[in-house]
Amino acid sequence: MSRYRILPALLVLMGLISCSDEPVEEKKVVRSVPVIQVANQAQMDGRRFPGTAKATQEVNLSFRVGGPLITFPVSIGDRVKQGDILATIDPRDFEIELNNVQGKLDKAQANAKRAQADYYREINILRQDAGATSQAAVDRREDLRDQAKAEIKSLQAAVDAASDKLSYTNLKAPYDGVVVETIVENFETVLPRQEIVRLLDDSWIEMIVNIPENLISLVPNLQKILVRFDSFPDHVLEAEVKEIGTEASKTTRTYPVNLIMKQPEDITILPGMAGNVTGSRTRPESGGESEKPVIPIKAIFTPETEKQDHVWVIDEKTGIVQLRKVKTGQITQYGIQVLEGLKAGEWIAIAGVRTLSEGQQVRLKTTKQ
Repeated sequence: MSRYRILPALLVLMGLISCSDEPVEEKKVVRSVPVIQVANQAQMDGRRFPGTAKATQEVNLSFRVGGPLITFPVSIGDRVKQGDILATIDPRDFEIELNNVQGKLDKAQANAKRAQADYYREINILRQDAGATSQAAVDRREDLRDQAKAEIKSLQAAVDAASDKLSYTNLKAPYDGVVVETIVENFETVLPRQEIVRLLDDSWIEMIVNIPENLISLVPNLQKILVRFDSFPDHVLEAEVKEIGTEASKTTRTYPVNLIMKQPEDITILPGMAGNVTGSRTRPESGGESEKPVIPIKAIFTPETEKQDHVWVIDEKTGIVQLRKVKTGQITQYGIQVLEGLKAGEWIAIAGVRTLSEGQQVRLKTTKQ
């Protein structure tokens, strides 16, 4: 009974709502747009980039042959010179093998000498008295001589291989360095290619830092690069650029830059130590091309109604998009140089540039730097 009373009331209420003249507000969607901030050389001065030290060279050493260890004189922390013996395998089996093949080679050389003499003698007999021998006999002697020479080559190769194996029983340091790990114990029987010891060259230290996409083109113009490690805050080391990565990380949009520096004498920088890098620029004449910003090529486009390059400049506070003409210069491995139309500090879109419109409001999407 009560259900029939409620139903008419609901129908009346729905009618009132449907007759309302007020429009329903549509929710405005603000699109996220990948952006970078335009930079110039001055923005590199004094900026700090974190990094971690690593050794220039680090290798796990192993024998090319197997056998029982008889000497293993190094321990963790020992410093060694290039050519120092780090471990030795019992060489007796390899010495026996070398002696055996060397004996076979000596015998083959004697046989070859006799075969050569027999060949010459057979030729002389044929020349002096054709009836005393035949050309077939000469040919047989020649074949025997050639077989003896071939056997010498084969045995010489075997001697060389056996000699190499004997030399491989000594594991030598390929460069000056420090032993950072011993993987086996003395008197163990080791296999070929089994890791024995890890050697690290700490005479030079490297550090990889990640430089943002908008600053990477400025790195080659740095005049001085200084590194300060957290463990030694009072020491400042001067570094050089060893290598600049040519591909940016897809997630952070940063390029890896590999720095290298000499190990200082008064402290020891170990792999894994954290630090910070700062750089100072060269100071060319005002307006020099090295002062001009470099931006990603994908940020540049030419609208259908225009003939000149443009970019989208975005107001950092309001997110409003504005079309801007630019004059471009050289293309580098990091992007394209902008000679006119942009200034440091401005934000530009670097993706979806053909889908934006003048006055559109967007949300700036930046990457970690």
